[in-house]
Amino acid sequence: MELQELFLKRRSVRAYEDGITEEELKAIVEKVLLAPSWKNSQTSRYYAAVSPEAVQEVYEALPGFNQNSTKNAAFIVSAFKKGIVGVPGPEQDQIGSYDLGLQNAYLLLQAKEAGYDTLIMGLFDEAKLREVFAIPEDEKITVVIAIGKGAQEPVLRPRKSLEEILVIK
Repeated sequence: MELQELFLKRRSVRAYEDGITEEELKAIVEKVLLAPSWKNSQTSRYYAAVSPEAVQEVYEALPGFNQNSTKNAAFIVSAFKKGIVGVPGPEQDQIGSYDLGLQNAYLLLQAKEAGYDTLIMGLFDEAKLREVFAIPEDEKITVVIAIGKGAQEPVLRPRKSLEEILVIK
């Protein structure tokens, strides 16, 4: 698929027929390793639930409305190592979060190209996810991404105009 076509086809899907296999997920994540990061620090980390038991554990860490949207999907917990990138201080980890967002964007597009749909979720039980995957405290969990074969094809929702988001002088 051409990049612009991926932009047009990638949507937040809220109904899934099936998840993804470990092999297919590895193939997708391997391709996103080329995402840029501050000083090539590569602080992004992923924790994936593909087995029925792990999927159920992550599913239980989501609020009800997200559970309703992710039945039959697999999950990716997206995190980054804290305290490594950026200028030391209270906002140091903003760059780590930014870098992870870039890599997540690559992941979403690569998943779509491989025939999978995704949903990004920002509400979850952090303690439960840390327990399920033994995620260390020096990593910041940012989002959970549902991934699988979509059971629906959502329409493109309205976008802001170019004039609303771009200022050129």
